[in-house]
Amino acid sequence: MTSTGPLMDMQRPRHRPFLIGVSGGTASGKSTVCAKIMELLGQNEVDQHQRKVAIVSQDSFYRVLTPEQKAKALKGQYNFDHPDAFDNALMYQTLKDIVDGKVVDVPTYDFVTHSRLPETIRVYHADVVLFEGILVFYHPHIRDMFHMKLFVDTDSDVRLSRRVLRDMKRGRDLEQILSQYTTFVKPAFEEFCLPTKKYADVIIPRGVDNMVAINLIVQHIQDILTGDLCKWQRGGANGHVYGRALKRGIPEEETVSNGDSSSAHALAPSKRPLLEPSTRPH
Repeated sequence: MTSTGPLMDMQRPRHRPFLIGVSGGTASGKSTVCAKIMELLGQNEVDQHQRKVAIVSQDSFYRVLTPEQKAKALKGQYNFDHPDAFDNALMYQTLKDIVDGKVVDVPTYDFVTHSRLPETIRVYHADVVLFEGILVFYHPHIRDMFHMKLFVDTDSDVRLSRRVLRDMKRGRDLEQILSQYTTFVKPAFEEFCLPTKKYADVIIPRGVDNMVAINLIVQHIQDILTGDLCKWQRGGANGHVYGRALKRGIPEEETVSNGDSSSAHALAPSKRPLLEPSTRPH
């Protein structure tokens, strides 16, 4: 931390952040989509004290496991895809502090040893915050905090192949990976994650490959950063009035589709530090 960082942060104009939830199944490309958004906004090269856009992952909020649970986790027998696997109270309080414009310390989790590390990641005030994870829309009191909700919709076969390759790089054997997927990951996705897709304002088929949808979202965030932030704030605490005004300005035919009913709504005409995907469970 530089000596001028906190001072510069205090001098920045303060607004209530525009909170964007990004959900989707395991290995759907949520973190990659968020990283691409940061890249296109030019925020990767900005000092963390001055970033206008920040990313926080739900993966940081896994509960501290008991010795018995950790032993199961090391054998691939612990369900990390269940809502109870997360410290939801801490997650809610952290998001509340972020929305209130506070500087927060986010936990870090080691997915190889399945333990919470003593180090934390400091997240400074930002105008837009992306919060990504498989179950960010599951609990209503957390879901209602988001001003915009995105769902990254990727084919299940693609997600499985990505997960297999990622977990094998961690030194896990294929049999354990597939057993965990069929026993926990797939059933949990169908029971807990997939039903929350209906809450999404924007669905992004094919993840980061859908650059049309991502560019539209980036353009919308740019509009917020360049002066429309006050507009959504006048719409209420959760931005509902702003959302309706936004949709009224978009013709119904302006959607980004993959040829089926899944679509990403056009937001406007267009042209971490993050953890590496190989170190993340979802």
